[in-house]
Amino acid sequence: METQRLRFPEGFLWGAATAAFQIEGGAALRGPSIWDTFCRTPGKVHGGATGDMAVDHHRLWRQDVQLMARLGLGAYRFSVSWPRVLAGGIGFYDALVDELLSHGIRPSLTLYHWDLPQELEDAGGWPERETAYAFAGYTEQVAKVLGDRVEMWTTLNEPWCISFLGYGSGVHAPGRTSPADALRAAHHLNLAHGLAAAALPAAARVGISLNPSAVRPLTGSAADRDAQRRIDALANRIFTGPLLGGAYPQDLLADTASVTDWSFVRPGDEALIHQPMDFLGVNYYTPAVVSAAPDGAGPRADGHGATDHSPWPGADTVAFHQPPGDRTDMGWSVDPTGLYDLLMRFAREAPGLPLMVTENGAAYGPDLHDPQRIAYLEAHLTALHRAVADGAPVQGYFLWSLMDNFEWSYGYSKHFGIVHVDYETQERTPRSSAHWYARLARSGAL
Repeated sequence: METQRLRFPEGFLWGAATAAFQIEGGAALRGPSIWDTFCRTPGKVHGGATGDMAVDHHRLWRQDVQLMARLGLGAYRFSVSWPRVLAGGIGFYDALVDELLSHGIRPSLTLYHWDLPQELEDAGGWPERETAYAFAGYTEQVAKVLGDRVEMWTTLNEPWCISFLGYGSGVHAPGRTSPADALRAAHHLNLAHGLAAAALPAAARVGISLNPSAVRPLTGSAADRDAQRRIDALANRIFTGPLLGGAYPQDLLADTASVTDWSFVRPGDEALIHQPMDFLGVNYYTPAVVSAAPDGAGPRADGHGATDHSPWPGADTVAFHQPPGDRTDMGWSVDPTGLYDLLMRFAREAPGLPLMVTENGAAYGPDLHDPQRIAYLEAHLTALHRAVADGAPVQGYFLWSLMDNFEWSYGYSKHFGIVHVDYETQERTPRSSAHWYARLARSGAL
């Protein structure tokens, strides 16, 4: 007897996602970003790789859009390069949006996916308040050109990574290691979201893509539950507090009092951050398991590379643990229940706010036949379907990633794409997972 297929709601949006620095190349036609500088710092990126060429999307974009159309994608989530816009290159995105629409693919635009113009970092970067206002001006510039055709706007992608990995642990650009600066950056990213949301056209559907952590205690002890609370504040509520509730959590401020006095939060900031949103983007890959470590000892398996610096300011007595079971090539545990838990949490905490899974996927080997990736996607989409059935207002899913690309500090050593890219020839070849996803996108059923 044939198993009943899981059907998603009518109108559910099926898409795939990329980011400008990871795929575009065309570096000579834009200004330098912090990732260009980081890539040229010895020892920071695997194999000394850069994004100068990436996968040459800046030249092959028409071919790539045709590929999306053949896969039956209903939407494409891409990011705009702020350094390219500063160099007068917004025409690239103008043409890209037209091409997407001509193939019936809805453009979903992310304004910032980690590539801060180097000149702004030289002026202090995200720990400085002025960067948030510069971002608002950039948002207005992009909206003037694309606002008549782009409906879905994401202000920022994963502000936790930007602040804590870029300014706290230093494993991402710009590679700074200041716990206080990480917290300052987090606030100014929140502020940048609020300013940008207010600057976008009234007809725009505005959201932000967070990478919330499904934080779980190692045991049921009071100490481990408190470790869970501390990391939940730093990973999740530092953003959702002001974004969804209009205020930073008091326990977060208390936990980090030894790091900063939070005087950079000015009167009115939290209200400005708390702009109406049309959707909340959820990026999910793996959960976190934590315990108390009274002496500050214990592994910090945060999934973003080893570092001598903690990305968790004010949480030195928390240890991270790798749960048993399958792992992806990133070393991340495979656990779709974390996605379900997060979606249901947001359904409770922000009732009525539409949700989008704006990133979900897995890195496996370069082979064209990739049953592990298909199994990963099927398990996570089954969890998503369960969340929808239980009342979570999820409206769409964007697979990460459309194609192999520059994977930040890992260079080109990891393969997230459902489309294989030969980096020597730039030839694109859909993997088994691409054909699997195409059938899902067309049928709307697992």
